[in-house]
Order: sequence, then C-alpha cells, then structure tokens
Amino acid sequence: MKKHYQLLIDNEWCEASDGGKFVTINPSTGQEIATVASATKEDVERAIRAARTAFDEGPWPKMSAMERGRILIKCAQLIMERAEEFATAETLDVGKPIKESTAFDVPMCADCFEFYGHFIVSLNGECIPAGSNVLDYTLKEPVGVVGAITPWNFPAALAIRKIAPALAAGNTMVIKPATATPLTTIMLGEIMQDAGIPKGVINIVAGRGSVVGEAITNSKLIDKFSFTGSTQIGIEVMEKAACCVRSASLELGGKSPALVFKDANLDRAVDAILFGTYLNQGECCCGLTRLIVDRAVHDALMEKLVPRTKAIKVGPGINSDTQIGPLVSKEHQKTVLDYIEKGVMEGAKLVCGGNVKLEGELKDGFFVYPTIFDDVKSGMTIYREEIFGPVLCVSTFDTEEEMLAAANDTIYGLGASIFTEDLRKGHVYAREIKSGTVWINIHNFVFSQAPYGGYKQSGLNRELGKEGLEAYMETKNVITYLDESFTWY
Repeated sequence: MKKHYQLLIDNEWCEASDGGKFVTINPSTGQEIATVASATKEDVERAIRAARTAFDEGPWPKMSAMERGRILIKCAQLIMERAEEFATAETLDVGKPIKESTAFDVPMCADCFEFYGHFIVSLNGECIPAGSNVLDYTLKEPVGVVGAITPWNFPAALAIRKIAPALAAGNTMVIKPATATPLTTIMLGEIMQDAGIPKGVINIVAGRGSVVGEAITNSKLIDKFSFTGSTQIGIEVMEKAACCVRSASLELGGKSPALVFKDANLDRAVDAILFGTYLNQGECCCGLTRLIVDRAVHDALMEKLVPRTKAIKVGPGINSDTQIGPLVSKEHQKTVLDYIEKGVMEGAKLVCGGNVKLEGELKDGFFVYPTIFDDVKSGMTIYREEIFGPVLCVSTFDTEEEMLAAANDTIYGLGASIFTEDLRKGHVYAREIKSGTVWINIHNFVFSQAPYGGYKQSGLNRELGKEGLEAYMETKNVITYLDESFTWY
C-alpha cells in the first residue's frame, strides 16, 4: 500500500477539506510512490490564519533567540537521526542518485538548521553615536508571516534555506512544496513538531500552484514572500508583493558560465566541470551550463572532458553506483530533449549524449544522457535559455576580454566560475563578472554560512549567511533625547 501524506495546519495533520489528493511519481520507473493531500484555497487560508495568530498572539516571536536556536539545533539532530529515511525519500521523489542525497542533501539540511540555531544569538542591534545628548539604538525584529513557495530540484534543502532563517528570526510560516517532489518537505513538519516548535509556527500545504500558490500570494495576511523557481513566476510573485508594498526574496533562473583560461590546470578543471554540470542531473539553478574556453586549450580540454562525460553511469537514483539519475518528470524530460533537438537544428555540434534510445532498466524512466554541445554561438537558443538538465554548451574565444564579455552576455547572474592557476587573475576577473557567486577552480559549492543569490534576472535578496537571516527581519530605530529640557525655537 502506498504511503499517504497529509497537510500540516496549526500543528495538526489533516486531509484537504474536499478530500482531494494527488500522486507523486518515481522518475526512475514512472511508478507512483505516494499520495498527498491537495490543499484547497480554504485550507491555505486556514493555514495563513494559523500562522497569523501564532505570530500575533503566540510565544514564538517573544521567545529569546537562544530558546528558538535550541529548537532549530534539535531539528538538525533529528534530521541526522533519520538521515537514511530522508535520503531515500529524496532520491525516490526527485530521481537524484542516492549517493548525492546522502552526501549532500541531508547534511545540507542539518547544517542549515544548526547554523541558524547558533547564529541567531549573535545577531544584535547596534548603538549609534548620534550625539552626547541622545541614546540611539536599533532593534532586529521579525517581519511577521512568511509565505514560501519552494522548487522541486532540492526539495528539503531549499525549503530549509527559507524555514531556518525565517523561524530563527521569530517569524511564522506557510510553505508550499513543489507538487512534483513534496515528500521530504512534509517530513520536515514531523521533525519540527518533534523538536517542539509551537502551534501554528510552521504550516505545510501541498497542492497545485494555481490553487495553493495563488492563495498564498493573494493573501493580505502575509508580510513577506519567499520564492525559488523560474524567473517568470518570480516576476508574478514580485508583482503581488508590490500591490501591498511587501518584501520578496526571489531565487530565480541561471545560465552560469565557467571561464577556462589557457593557464588552467585542465585535469582539475575537468573534475570541477563534471561536478558543476551534472550534479543533480543538471537540475540545479547555479549549475555550470556555458563553458567558455580559451582557444589555446580547447582541444586539450575536450580530449579529457568528453571521455569522462561518456563514462558517467546513468541509472535509477536508488542504485549505489548511479552518477546521474532521471529528470524529475516526463514533461521535463521532453523539455530538455526539445532543447537538445533545437541545438542540433541551429548548428551546434553534438559531441555526446542527446536523444538516445533508452533500454533495460532505463526504458521506463525519464532519463537524458549527459550531453555536450561544442561550437555553440551566442545567438543559439541553448546558449541563451535555461535548459535545467544535463546539457553543457561549449564556446571558444581568442582573448580573455572576449571571454569576460561572453560570461556577462546573459540576462542571468546567479553563478559563475573561473579556472586559472594565476589567482591574481582569478580574483581580478571575479570582480568583473556580474554574478552573485563566483567560484575559482571549482563550481557548485554552497555553504550555509555564506550568502547565495543572483544579479539581474536571477533574483532579489540573498539566502543563507547573515544576509539570509536579515532578509526575514526588520530594523527598528529607537531614539531617546537625554537632555532634561527641550525648546522649540
């Protein structure tokens, strides 16, 4: 019998008010994993009211930072106690290799809870030296009720990037997980209940974006939106926030370049390129998608990169030897394959991968073999648009100035990397690339302690680090005039 997952509203697990459900699919097999309660507009509104009451009347915002921190640290401990269960659920739901779920996703979840559990106690206001007759200081206060909408590619980890700082700051939350991969986000509700988070502080409502997402973004009871997903939907969320002058944190699309200069260590670069491009099947917002190579080393780099790419083990995510699993859905598989076909039609050179017939244990899943296009020109669709799959586009240039211009020739600015043995050059070019994160001689490393987010159409504000916490806080200035007398004119 398939497992069934419910909604979490006001600390109670419940079915949708109309009894509605949806199924979640294992992309490795195309088979159903579980059923999930599908929230109605009324369910979402009830969840929002619970969060509003919990913020306005409940104990959570009034608790000391240390008390809230202890509960978040307990969440981290409970996740690691259920690490195998979380990793398995993430792999079955998303398709990613079990090695990645175990080595990256679950530890990232625990680390984020633990970081904010400790860090919140050190975030203070400040005393401002406005004059000897004035006491001027600031307070850091929670924003209020946060409405969060999370994506399907790293379900638990990206949900916690919102949950941990928002709750650490004293906010309450209503969160909508992606319908394609809701399981581990719902499981987080169990973790937080067990850790002792009070009633109404966290509410989890799965369901269709046209119902749940709309109800969240249309609510006047929500003080801040936090969204991770496509740039187009991010624009719509921002428009909803603007109607009532509310803040929004947006982590959106990317088309991240990697610059390989002629003095790069090519063996080291290849390892980093493979990790940057094919982690999580390329379903990664900051994934390496445009390889910008100095012509002097192009052939030598490709001689190393292509055989390594062809040797990547593609298979069901649950297999211990799998390096690339399936894409998240049949619809997304078709989208990626359509991009590959368009790349061929527009004249890019397909070096490996592509639309290959799937056989054996791959025939029922939503797989796409790791793909490399060479000689990709700036006017091509695959150069411009976010594919969100295991597809790498290689472009060659003659000068470093041309390479830098190509790196910035995009509407996005989420991530970028530089490969060079000259660290002075690396740091100089890091300043010139318009991107929220620039890696040197690596790609795709993200830490809870450091800010993450994008320039241009890759988003607004930052997640993680100190900046990620401050995004969920207001700064209040308190001024006291200390002189005994005050005269007007």
